[in-house]
Amino acid sequence: MVTSDLVTLRRDLHRKPEPAWREFYTTARIVEEIQSRVELDELHVGPDAIVGEHRLAVPDDAEITEWYEQASEYDIDESILSQLEGGYTGAVAVLERGEGPTVGLRVDIDGLPQPESEDDEHAPVTEGFRSEHDDAMHACGHDAHATIGVGVLEAIAESDFSGTFKVFFQPAEEVIGGGKSMATSEHIQDVDALLAAHIGLDHPTGEIVAGIDGFLAVSHLDATFTGAPSHAGGHPEEGRNAVQAMATAVQNLYSIPRHSDGPTRINAGVVEGGTAANVIPEEAHIEAEVRGKTTELMEYMRSNARRVIRNAAEMHDCEVEIELGAEAPSATSDQDLVSIVSEVAGETAGVENVMERDKLGGSEDATFLMQTVQDNGGSACYIGVGTDHPGGHHTATFDVDEESLQHGVDVLTGAVEQISRDW
Repeated sequence: MVTSDLVTLRRDLHRKPEPAWREFYTTARIVEEIQSRVELDELHVGPDAIVGEHRLAVPDDAEITEWYEQASEYDIDESILSQLEGGYTGAVAVLERGEGPTVGLRVDIDGLPQPESEDDEHAPVTEGFRSEHDDAMHACGHDAHATIGVGVLEAIAESDFSGTFKVFFQPAEEVIGGGKSMATSEHIQDVDALLAAHIGLDHPTGEIVAGIDGFLAVSHLDATFTGAPSHAGGHPEEGRNAVQAMATAVQNLYSIPRHSDGPTRINAGVVEGGTAANVIPEEAHIEAEVRGKTTELMEYMRSNARRVIRNAAEMHDCEVEIELGAEAPSATSDQDLVSIVSEVAGETAGVENVMERDKLGGSEDATFLMQTVQDNGGSACYIGVGTDHPGGHHTATFDVDEESLQHGVDVLTGAVEQISRDW
């Protein structure tokens, strides 16, 4: 049975969701909760938890300020909140318990910029914890992830764990923007074993996936085409049509050859341009992403996408500026940790089924932290905690079965303890 304090924390975070790099209340609330439960050896908050220059997909200053001012209106410790000003969110909590390995747990904390359902059958509505922010919600379970992170931290503090335990409360996962900033920090460099977790993923309550693979490496890119305007009826020959260049680029992006080494993806998700039907458009814009089964395949797609975009601009006598955005590598869960998680999950109350491995089929910037640990000679594993969710991830009716909060805490705590004994 899930403890009421975990439910209370999760519901409070659910009421006040904040998108990437705007997790001001969320970070401060997590810090307050940790400090009320655990006597830490180290606590790194905001700019001390991340490397600011490696933040990706950061919103503009006005947007950050608006969310900061909103958070400041809540009953939250101003001394914590002030450390986060400017969009430097997130935290790293550290327990030192003598000799042993350094074990890390990464959980993400950001919400999504979408409204939550107001349907009377939606549990957060009926139970009174629907999002108070009309333009944001926790539609992917990061409120549950943060709660599980706090629960595991408290459980390890009360256990006979030997070694160092770190919990990385990572911002900005939804925009693939926060993982790199934590993966390049000093806090990850000594981690011997890293666990990351996600709730749901179309697995039911009571099911645990001991190791998730199939992460697609991803990279975002924006292209702005610039031509010259003219009257579309009177002097069309004097214009240089930026929308034509954009349209050519979009069509040809989808013509990039697939690769024999594995799956690749490309998507032009935003295309826009022009001002009026009778004006040759001067400017047009594409926001696109490429993915690949491996980082090398993603880079293959990105290189070809840039070539296609440049050639489309030249074909229509336009200029183009290409900006690379957020990105994340691929990753694989290490078998030594998968075996530990599988064994622990099989002995955990409430867990009815254990899958050794499954594929994500999408992208996740926990891979930055996983890759860093693996490159340093350690092991990393990404775990799925099943939950019955009535709506799909990233939909207005997404919610979690709160019984799965305890499953996550128990399995992850048991795995951390077992790592300290086996390492």
